[in-house]
Amino acid sequence: MNNRSLRFKVVDWLLIALIVLPLLAGIALKVLTTPGSDSIEITGARVYATIPMPLQPLIISESQINSWLVLLSVLGVALYLTHGLAIKPVTKRQIITEWAVEKVEGLVSDNMGARFMAYVPFIASIMVISAFSSLISLVGLRPPTADMNVVAGWAILVFVIITYYKLKGGLFPYVKGFFEPLPVFAPFNIIGELATPVSMSFRHYGNVLSGVVISTLVSFALQGLSKLVLGWLPGFLGDFPFLQAGLPAILSLYLDVFSGLMQAFIFAMLTMLYIATGFPEEDYERRMAKKRARKAAA
Repeated sequence: MNNRSLRFKVVDWLLIALIVLPLLAGIALKVLTTPGSDSIEITGARVYATIPMPLQPLIISESQINSWLVLLSVLGVALYLTHGLAIKPVTKRQIITEWAVEKVEGLVSDNMGARFMAYVPFIASIMVISAFSSLISLVGLRPPTADMNVVAGWAILVFVIITYYKLKGGLFPYVKGFFEPLPVFAPFNIIGELATPVSMSFRHYGNVLSGVVISTLVSFALQGLSKLVLGWLPGFLGDFPFLQAGLPAILSLYLDVFSGLMQAFIFAMLTMLYIATGFPEEDYERRMAKKRARKAAA
């Protein structure tokens, strides 16, 4: 084994550690800070610290910690997949990475058009971080997407981008749009505009949170049913929750895996459609033509 291949493998293992260690740290933090209880508990994100601030306290919650752990793991995945790239693919990871990039590029091209191809990294980031945030529930961590504050932050960011592109056609056409088709519809149009980030955040948050709640209820119910039906078994067998071992895992295939991936895809699709459809191309081209005419006249 030459030095180059050894160095390559060492870097690979370090990147794999960057993927796994944040999740292990999150699991350890949850185990050490979760009090023991025999009853069912469905609560919000655990608050780890509160830092006094001038306007209001800064709360460090479980959702924030897990969000940072997800970002570190996603960074590790990105670095691992792009480690050792070559002009001609020689590794399976590069083939998979190029395939994924081509799929996202095709998705953006089909839904947003060639004008918005620069948004490929942004859309890919939304899908990957959203999916990864939901899937960490498979290892026992609370998904950040089950916290309204997290998904609302994403939706507000998307809303700012949507508004930015709507203003590309000029401030007057943007304001005028609220009074169409009749001025009496202005309040409803304004409410509809503000409802965009609200609907995006509640849709994502509600689906993920419902999965967490249902999984918790079913798991607790199966634990009690196992004691009721199999409690007569001798020794530790009577206390072991046999019925809790299978069905929750099957439910998680839908509630955690399928639903989490689906919500990530839907959030990304809504982002693309809202940005692309909100861009007033005719007003923008008319505005640019006027600018070019003024420059030519000067």
